[in-house]
Amino acid sequence: MRVVIQRVRSASVTISGKIKSAIGPGLLVFVGIEDADDASDISWLSNKIVHLRIFDDREKVPNIPVKENNGDILLVSQFTLHAATKKGNRPGYIRASKPATAIPLYEKLISQLETDLGKKIFTGEFGADMQVALLNDGPVTILIDSKARE
Repeated sequence: MRVVIQRVRSASVTISGKIKSAIGPGLLVFVGIEDADDASDISWLSNKIVHLRIFDDREKVPNIPVKENNGDILLVSQFTLHAATKKGNRPGYIRASKPATAIPLYEKLISQLETDLGKKIFTGEFGADMQVALLNDGPVTILIDSKARE
C-alpha cells in the first residue's frame, strides 16, 4: 500500500455535487492498493498513520500524533498512486489492484484505522469520481510505502 498523508486544517470529499465526508483538523490520507498487499500491510500502515508525530506540541515541535491530538482522518482511495511512468507519457496502472481485490482491503484498512484511532474514520467512495478539497496545514505531506516499510 502506498499512502500520501497530508496534515490538514480541513478536508472534504464531494461526489455528484454533495459532500460525502468532511473533517476539521486531522489527516487526509490517500491510499493506493496493489495485489501484493495483505493484512500485515494494513496493520503496519494503520499503526504508522495513527502514531505519526506530525502535530505541533506547545513548543511548536511536531511531537503529537493524530490519536493524541483528537484529530480526524479522511481516507480516500486513489489507484493512481501506483502509476507507472517509466515508459511514454501515459501512466500505466498495472500494479493497482482491481476493485474485487482492492475494496475488501480498503474496508479492512478503514476498520483497522477505526480500531487504532478509537473513533470513526471518514471516507470517500471507492471508485467514484470525487472532488477532494483540503487546507493543508504547514504544509505537511508525508509519503509512505508499506512494502518498503518507509
